[in-house]
Amino acid sequence: MKIILVTDVEGVAGVLNFEEYCSPGKPYYEKAKRLLTEETNAVIRGMFDGGVDEILVLDGHGPGAIDPELLDSRVSLLRGTPSPNPWPFTLDSTYDGIAWVGQHAKSRTPYSHLTHTGTFAVYEVTANGIPVGEFGYLAMCAGELGVPVVFAGGEDAFAREAEELAPGVVAVGVKRGCNAEDGLDDAPADVYKKSKLAAIHLSPEKARQKLYAGAKKAAEKLKNDPGAFTVVKLEPPYEIKSIFRKCEQFPEGKILYRRHATSFIAAMNSEYSEK
Repeated sequence: MKIILVTDVEGVAGVLNFEEYCSPGKPYYEKAKRLLTEETNAVIRGMFDGGVDEILVLDGHGPGAIDPELLDSRVSLLRGTPSPNPWPFTLDSTYDGIAWVGQHAKSRTPYSHLTHTGTFAVYEVTANGIPVGEFGYLAMCAGELGVPVVFAGGEDAFAREAEELAPGVVAVGVKRGCNAEDGLDDAPADVYKKSKLAAIHLSPEKARQKLYAGAKKAAEKLKNDPGAFTVVKLEPPYEIKSIFRKCEQFPEGKILYRRHATSFIAAMNSEYSEK
C-alpha cells in the first residue's frame, strides 16, 4: 500500500503560538520542527506496522517544518510547490490512501488552536456552500481521484472536522483549544492571529503514542476494508468562495471565487475572480 502523508505544524502538541513557533528565525521554530517531525515519525511507524509499503511525506507548512535529518529514513519527502498547477501536490490515483498529521482546524472553528485557512486573513472558504479548510482542499481532491482519506492527526477540533467531511477516517486529537469563537467574526487578520492561543496539550510522548496507534489502526482498516472510507461528495459545477478578514491586502468582507464546470482540482488551480 502506498500513502501520501500531509504535514502541518500548528496542530502539533507543544506548539504554543504562531509568532514564536511557526516562522523561520523565531525563538522556537527549530523546536516546533522537531516536535512535528517526531509526530510524523510516529504516524510513519504506525502506518508501516499496519501494512503500508511506501510513504511520501508532503511538508505542507509554507516555509517548511519537517527536519529531514530526523525524518524516518524509510520515507521520501516532498517540499516545494509543483508547477504549473500545484493542486493536488503530486497526489494521483496510484496512491492507496492519504493521511494528515500536525493539522489545525479551519477558520472560525470553536475550541480550536491557532485556527486559520491558509492564512489568518481568511474568514471562511466554502466549496459549493460547504465550509472547508486546508484539510478539505486536499480531501476533496483525493475524493475526485478515488483516493481514500484514511487518517487525520492534529488538534482535536481538526479531528472532528475531518470526521465530518470524511466519514470513516481514523482521527486523533493531541491538543484541545480552550476558547470559543464568539466575538471574533469581526476581528481583523492581525487580531485573529493572536486570539486563539489557549489550549490543553498532551505531552509529546503521549501524543506520539496516540498517533502511532491511530495510524496503525487506519492502515489495517485500509488493508482490510478500503471501501469504509468516504468523502463528502460535491456535484459539478464547482465554486470555491473565499471571504477575507480586514488585512493589508483586502477590506473586510472581500470575496473571491475559483470555479470550474467539471473538476474540483481544476477549480483549485484556477485564477481568482471577483464575480
